[in-house]
Amino acid sequence: MGGVPDGFLDGYPAILDEVSATGRRLRRAELDALREVGEHAAEMGQGLREIVGLYLGATHRVWGTLSGVAQAGSAAEVRRAGDAVLAATEAAVAAVGEGHGRAQRLLVRKEEAARREFIDDLLYGRSDLGRLAERAERFGLRLGLGYAVAVARGKEAYDDVHPVVRRIERGLTGRFGERDVLLATKDGRLVCIAPGSERAVFDAFAELALRPGPGYQMARRVAVGRRHSGTSGVVRSYEEALSALDLADRLELAAPVLRAAELLVFPVLMRDRAAMADLVRTVLGPLNNARGGAGPLLETIAVHADAGYVNAEAARRLGLGVRTLTYRLERIKMLTGYDPADALHRYTLETAAMGARLLGWPAQPL
Repeated sequence: MGGVPDGFLDGYPAILDEVSATGRRLRRAELDALREVGEHAAEMGQGLREIVGLYLGATHRVWGTLSGVAQAGSAAEVRRAGDAVLAATEAAVAAVGEGHGRAQRLLVRKEEAARREFIDDLLYGRSDLGRLAERAERFGLRLGLGYAVAVARGKEAYDDVHPVVRRIERGLTGRFGERDVLLATKDGRLVCIAPGSERAVFDAFAELALRPGPGYQMARRVAVGRRHSGTSGVVRSYEEALSALDLADRLELAAPVLRAAELLVFPVLMRDRAAMADLVRTVLGPLNNARGGAGPLLETIAVHADAGYVNAEAARRLGLGVRTLTYRLERIKMLTGYDPADALHRYTLETAAMGARLLGWPAQPL
């Protein structure tokens, strides 16, 4: 029936025959055997609906030939036999379903463990590259393509059963299908791996993470690494996305979506840490002599730059009057010798301010 082998019935018609004649309930050993049948059916890839249909169909087929029914001398005896058979069928189906469900849960746990191991190996590059590429096919990835990685960080840690994860997974699957897109959680963050050419996937991922809908916790920020080829390219893109999130925190960037390709200047700036520290000390060190320390004036430089050097907008963002902002800019010029109104001086101040944020100055001594 429905492609399910009759061997899964495992003597079920004979049990029904005896039950119809005696009215007894199924024994514990019989129920255990039926649970094993359900487990075996699940392991063989048989669906629960099909296996239940097999048992109900068998009950229907043998009904007229059961001893308790065929030999009944009255309608009352037929009813008693029918009640016993229906109770046995219900118990049998429940036992088969229990075994099937138990096996399915075990298979799911094994699949989740394999998926988790694959994600760890993929993002950290800890496995043989050829073997990893073979395993990737199982999870819908063809690593011969160039892949990129996006990472979302929320106000709370993500895990595999987090409702936002399920919401985003449904949204991406509905729009792009399951091929070549892998969603996973790692270290409390949500990770999306997809072909680097599929910018629409990453745009949708960011949109769903930042605006998942009413009742869902939105992400704080999403970072997208660059596209790289091969298995090692996934690791590199993942590390770029993590670095972008770290830079966003250290630089207090306001943008909710960051792309590693747009932040390449910062690794260049930090490549010579000693030179950057020297720049910060030389250019901004005198700000320590200001009343209240360097902090407020350093913030003024950064916000002034973010506002496109428009005094009114910078004052609004700082919560100051334009006159107060002008006074601060004059203090910066007087203390450092660099004039924010001069293009070259302005670039030096802005670069030094970025370096200060990256180095954690003035909280961290240089």
